[in-house]
Order: sequence, then C-alpha cells, then structure tokens
Amino acid sequence: MKDCEYRQIPPGVTAPGPGTVISLPQPPVGPERSGAARRPRRKWEVFPGRNRFYCGGRLMLARHSGVFALTLGLILATSGLFFAFDCPFLANHLTLAIPIIAAVLFFFVISCLLQTSFRDPGILPRATPSEAADLEKRIGETFIPSPVMGTSTYRPPARTMEVVINKYVVKLKYCYTCKMFRPPRTSHCSVCDNCVERFDHHCPWVGNCVGKRNYRYFYAFILSLSFLTAFIFACVVTHLTLRAQRDGFLVTLKTTPASVLELVICFFSVWSILGLSGFHTYLVASNLTTNEDIKGSWSNKRGSEFANPYSHKSILTNCCAVLCGPFHPSLIDRRGFIQPDFGTPSSPKSEIPSFGAKTDTSMVGGIP
Repeated sequence: MKDCEYRQIPPGVTAPGPGTVISLPQPPVGPERSGAARRPRRKWEVFPGRNRFYCGGRLMLARHSGVFALTLGLILATSGLFFAFDCPFLANHLTLAIPIIAAVLFFFVISCLLQTSFRDPGILPRATPSEAADLEKRIGETFIPSPVMGTSTYRPPARTMEVVINKYVVKLKYCYTCKMFRPPRTSHCSVCDNCVERFDHHCPWVGNCVGKRNYRYFYAFILSLSFLTAFIFACVVTHLTLRAQRDGFLVTLKTTPASVLELVICFFSVWSILGLSGFHTYLVASNLTTNEDIKGSWSNKRGSEFANPYSHKSILTNCCAVLCGPFHPSLIDRRGFIQPDFGTPSSPKSEIPSFGAKTDTSMVGGIP
C-alpha cells in the first residue's frame, strides 16, 4: 500500500486537483515569536544593587564574597581537625560530653552564619520613576530658586526632612541613588549599593550587610563563635597537656601537628572574636548600631538634646527589643515576576526628573 499524505483543507475552499500545491501558513517569526516564547523574568534578575542571587533568588550575597568563603573555610577546617584528632582522645580519657558540646556549638555557629549571609538584611526597594517624579514635584513647590543656580559651581542644597521620634527630632536624609528619603536608622551601603533599614555595617566576613532582618543572627553567630573558639582552645590545651605528661613535650608536638595548628589558629582569633562580641553586647544593651556609634549620633547623657531616641532606658528591654522583636518580611520581593505596565501611559522624559524621593506615610507628615 502506498503511503498517503493528509492535508487539512480550510472550510469553504474546494478540494484542489491532483498536482496542485497548497501553501500552508508559516509560523510567526521575528519579535512576535520571540516575545511569545520569552519566559517571564523575576525581579532578582534585574535587581539594581550589587548582589549575587542563588537558587532562583532565594539566597543572596554581596558581589565580593571571597572573605566569606575564607570565614567558612576556617571554621570548617578548625572544627574538622578538632573532631578528627582531639575529640577521640578526650572522649576516651575524660568524658563523652566534650564532642557532644562541640558538635552542638559547631552546628549552631554554621546555622547562624548562613542565616546572616544569605538573608535579605532589610533592603528598601528603590523608588519607581513615577514615585520619584511625584515627590520631585512636591519638593519643587517648596524650593526657592537662587540667582546662582545657573553657575557651574552651584551645588543643590542637602535635602533633609525632620520627624519627631519619642519627643526627639530626627533628620532624614535624601538618597540620590534610591530616590527617596531614608527612614530612621537607614543608611546606603556603598559596597552593596542598597539602602538598608537599621543599617549596622557591611561585614565582609559574612559576605553581606548587617541590618534589620539579620542582626540577631549576626549577634548569635559572633557570640556562639566566641564560645566555640574558646572551647576548642581549652580542649586542645588539655589534650596536649595530658599527652605531654605521658609522652613528653617534644614528642607530643611531633605526633600531634594538627592540634598544634588548631592551637595557633584559636589563639590568634579568640581575642578579636571576644572583643567583637563584647562590643556588640554593649550596642544591643544600648539599642545602638555600629554606624550610629562610630558617627557619634547620640549622646549617652540622659536628658540631652541628642539622647538616643530608640533606647528604652533599660538594658533588658533594649536586649528584648533588638533580639526578640518580630520578624519583618522582605520588601524587595526577589522571586516576584516583573509585571509589564500595559495600559499605563508612561510619563514623557521631560517630566521625569533626574532624581526624586519616596515618602513613608507612616512617619512623615509633609515636606518641610
């Protein structure tokens, strides 16, 4: 039997005779086809800050994260040597509780480090062109032109806004990059190029900014790391002392080079880690940030005009407010899809200013 070729004949068209060639419709080509086949893009793919995203936008790091890899490598290497060469001896000659305590501290340290490094620290989304244009118009209404505005040496005045927090006047600065007035305690990180709520500092050791959404994990990380480092240091000293009493000091150093390496690493790192933990304990008890402490934003004297408006005047209350407060959701919606603005007319370029701002209506009453 010969193979048959079947073709669909559109309705209302007579069947062609033999030998007639039927032209079939061609698939669409060009922009129409590429647009239909293009997958929807997520917001993390066009994020304007200097960050790297992993696992489809679920995890984020600063763009330069080599020091974070060093931190993770040192913790893993030192703890691995301790579990391999010191724990068996100490468990046999002293107690089984030593490796158990070390394992609990190790997993807690790694968990807090990863939570600090891969979590959104509290980044504020930048203003859209329409939001920037709207605020720019309101700012322009209160701005009085100067005769020297046309000169080449003219610089626009600093844009600030004053709000009252707990009976203290706090100035909000305008961010020309994110095009908005920064909320209280917010600062723009020059490394990540983002405005971060309750900005503490950018920490290269964790590969991320430390802010509102990950400070508690950062504090738990450095505090638990100081305990782990001191614990390993004390256990290694005990291990070497017991071996030296049995085999001699020089023989012990030759037979346990891994323990000697752990001792050196812990000795030179424990002091800086303990100092950092003590400094941040002071900040938590005072409800301050590293940024505010370095700049000297607030005075320690009670009743002063520049007293800390965020302090609750109680160490316990401050600690609870910083470490036990509610978990705030991320505002940048990294995994959200980019929605095309169909049906929304775009503003002409001449009406969109080069800078603007986004107001926070929950705390700002108007433009001064």
